Amino acid sequence: MRYQHERNHGCRVSDDWMFRGLKTVVIENEVLRIVILADKGADIYQFVHKPSDIDFLWRSPWGVTNPSTFVPTTGDGVGIWMDTYEGGWQTVLPGGGFPSGYGGADMGLHGEVNTIPWDCLILEDDVQRVSVKFSVRAHRTPFFFEKTLTLESGSARLKVEQRLVNEGKEPVHCVWGEHIALGPPFLSDKCVIDLPGGTVKNHPVVFHDNNRLKTAYESAWPYTELKDGGTHDLSIVPNKDFKSYDQSYVTDMPQGWYGITNTDFGVGFGVSYSTDVYRYLWYWQSFGGGSGYPWYGRTYNVGIEPFTSYPNEGLGRAVENGTALLVNGGEEINTTLFAVAFESNKGVQNILADGTVRLKT
Repeated sequence: MRYQHERNHGCRVSDDWMFRGLKTVVIENEVLRIVILADKGADIYQFVHKPSDIDFLWRSPWGVTNPSTFVPTTGDGVGIWMDTYEGGWQTVLPGGGFPSGYGGADMGLHGEVNTIPWDCLILEDDVQRVSVKFSVRAHRTPFFFEKTLTLESGSARLKVEQRLVNEGKEPVHCVWGEHIALGPPFLSDKCVIDLPGGTVKNHPVVFHDNNRLKTAYESAWPYTELKDGGTHDLSIVPNKDFKSYDQSYVTDMPQGWYGITNTDFGVGFGVSYSTDVYRYLWYWQSFGGGSGYPWYGRTYNVGIEPFTSYPNEGLGRAVENGTALLVNGGEEINTTLFAVAFESNKGVQNILADGTVRLKT
């Protein structure tokens, strides 16, 4: 039996929690509270800015479900993943997007590491700094992955250090991404999205009745074109009455960062990352237009997601278009990203590689 310091101040960490049968880890300081579902993909389930009592992350209509106790009614590669998708933030590996095949293996939606339990180990537990390492070994591919989450006293920056290893003896492709979904009450038509620029590429094919963006249209951020010919500003979040369900991708970004600010609440969320690894930023737009399965018109959320590859059509498609990440046998890839909370009514001018936020004045 191990006993931890049960502090009620400064940095705190505990891996002794269970939520709906899932081992759950909580890390927090004076500014942030982060809840991680270790037994379900090491998903970040809550990212709470304490001063404003805002949890930036979106919750799906069915919430947290324990995959080990839930029996899917079909073997569909989309439904199995959706059945236990609680929203929040998933690490996606090795196949981002819709089901596809690779190397003789069947890859389901966003499979496979965010549907299985991860190991966790507390590395640091001090009033000034806490750090937890989560690790997983994939089943259908030879990848080992670990991420270390670190929080320092008084800081609104969550540091995420990541390591991907191909334990196989041959090169293997993958799609690797951070599937970050944001929702109400933080998300509203008072939100603006800031990026350093880039090229917007709308999804290449029609995939939903409520696609409002012009298919395969390319333009400079933030403007794109609607299928009816109108101009649309992607940096301004519309309300639920917009009734859209779309997907765009931002490429050729000069720097890896984004910020989304609720100008009414005066608070925002941002991510900084390396474009050497995450070359594309996926922008999932679910503005009241998700009719039919699985949303049935219930959802209002966005996903702003750094990815190695595109589009949202699975590993097989990414291999075909040359954007899949190829990891040689025995190769190791390391990268670090920061997720940050900030206070502003105007938005973000820049987010540095270390997570430092420079606000608009």
